[in-house]
Amino acid sequence: MKVRLDRSRIVKPVYEGDNQPTYITDYVPLSVFDKVTYNTHIAVIYAYRPPAPTNSTIEQGLQKALSEYREWAGRLGKNDKGDPVILLNDEGVKFVEASAEYTLDQAMPFKPSTALLSLHPSLEGVEELAQVQLTRFTCGSLVVGFTSHHLVADGNATSNFLVAWGQACRGLDIKPSPSPLNNRSIFTPRDPPLFEFEHNGVEFITKKLMNIKSTYPGDELTDNIIVHKVHFTKEFLTKLKTKASSACRDEKPYSTFESLVAHLWRAITRARGLQGFETTQVRISVNGRGRLNPRVPNEYFGNLVLWAFPTARVKDLLNEPLPFAAMIIHDAIAKVNDNYFKSFIDFASYKVQEDEDLIPTADMNRSVLHPNLEVDSWLRFPFYDLDFGGGSPYIFMPSYFPTEGMMFLLPSFIGDGSIDAFIPLFQQNLASFKQVCYSLV
Repeated sequence: MKVRLDRSRIVKPVYEGDNQPTYITDYVPLSVFDKVTYNTHIAVIYAYRPPAPTNSTIEQGLQKALSEYREWAGRLGKNDKGDPVILLNDEGVKFVEASAEYTLDQAMPFKPSTALLSLHPSLEGVEELAQVQLTRFTCGSLVVGFTSHHLVADGNATSNFLVAWGQACRGLDIKPSPSPLNNRSIFTPRDPPLFEFEHNGVEFITKKLMNIKSTYPGDELTDNIIVHKVHFTKEFLTKLKTKASSACRDEKPYSTFESLVAHLWRAITRARGLQGFETTQVRISVNGRGRLNPRVPNEYFGNLVLWAFPTARVKDLLNEPLPFAAMIIHDAIAKVNDNYFKSFIDFASYKVQEDEDLIPTADMNRSVLHPNLEVDSWLRFPFYDLDFGGGSPYIFMPSYFPTEGMMFLLPSFIGDGSIDAFIPLFQQNLASFKQVCYSLV
């Protein structure tokens, strides 16, 4: 996809009237949840049909939104104690204007490929914590590429910011909506601490063990990885959920998410041709906002995610019926509850501070997760609510992330309850996966 970069500049927050900076410090310390997440940039892509608002309108809305979410306009740094922080220096975000000499229909559908990388700024060597690229097509359509640093915010918080940006572009006051909760110091450890669960080897690992686990013989085979997009209709998902819940121990059936992940776990494991004695697990993000007691408001801005790790032997996963995998996933997610989150806060606040050899297991530097999987679910985030003034996006999708085994789940832009899954696989496993991905047998 040939895209011409026309102009690049830095956009900074604009404070108007009573909307002045309310922070009492020059920085925001990273919380224990920020420190344990992925130290990387994430990119998403939106596509809009004409009429699309002007670049100037989108830029002005961004300036207003940044006045409420100052962290995006800051920089990563350290305080006088050497602790990692977000510097609230308003140095701004990168804002790129670009154009393409063809229509959006000629470029559609956006298939997961390296071509998507031309629709957003590079993720390498970036000091800005957020970046924007507006690409105009000859038909008047607009593609917006947005990149953000994961240490600043998780998907829930980032999607809230994007919605606020759209509101500002439409001339709406962000203030009547719940303002972002910016206090990252609310996660205080207990005294005395209670390490109720094991966190060494789960969220944290020693540097020596990480180096051993990071050496997989396929890590250099990135050219052999295909990101395959699968569309699951609402009808298929209903049947899948019914089958997955057929042996459910509770009156409430397993969720659509649990049922779909169970299905994909089995399908990918079968396509990989793993041996029966091997063990496979799935890394699943769990939002702590509704699990901590007292509940943390949805408007909390930052990271508040831990992970569930459902695990099974290959022969059990494939020989047992679908409800077996769904049960393992459901039980693993249920265990990441209030007690678990508080145990993590204690461990990260005390043990990790004492042991410099412990580092997070969240690692985006690997290109192969085999025999394991990771699933990033964006099913409940309001990404499709980013309306700059011309309506909801026609397409929303992640950029090109060819990490074998790292899946993204998104609600389909059709808006009928169907789901799109982006699944990176080795080329030699793709045909086998296609044979079983829609099978309910």
